[in-house]
Amino acid sequence: MPKEANKKQDNKKQSKDKKHFMKDFKAELKRVIWPTPKQLINNTVAVITVVLITAAIVFVLDFVFESMNTYGIDKLKQIVDTTNTENVVDSNSTTDDESVNEEANEVTNSVDNSEVENSNSVEE
Repeated sequence: MPKEANKKQDNKKQSKDKKHFMKDFKAELKRVIWPTPKQLINNTVAVITVVLITAAIVFVLDFVFESMNTYGIDKLKQIVDTTNTENVVDSNSTTDDESVNEEANEVTNSVDNSEVENSNSVEE
């Protein structure tokens, strides 16, 4: 018998909790300060404006980094690849070893200087 009494009390308690919750819920909704239509429009316009400005900034940064990649790093890779193939061809031929070494040093120095300039511009 005591178990049945406990079940009935639990059921009553749950129904009271549900009724109490709904009462509290309605009371809280009455306390909420809802925005006026003008405030709603102003806030919506502000959010959309901030989102569009952020999207524009991201687009510009994406374009800048892509163009840096296209005209900077990819061009350096092409220069290095072409000079490496030229050096291989030159070293296999019967040309002066000193002139090949000088050209290789000049290319290496120009590539190193370009990399330093690019890394400086990226850090800024």
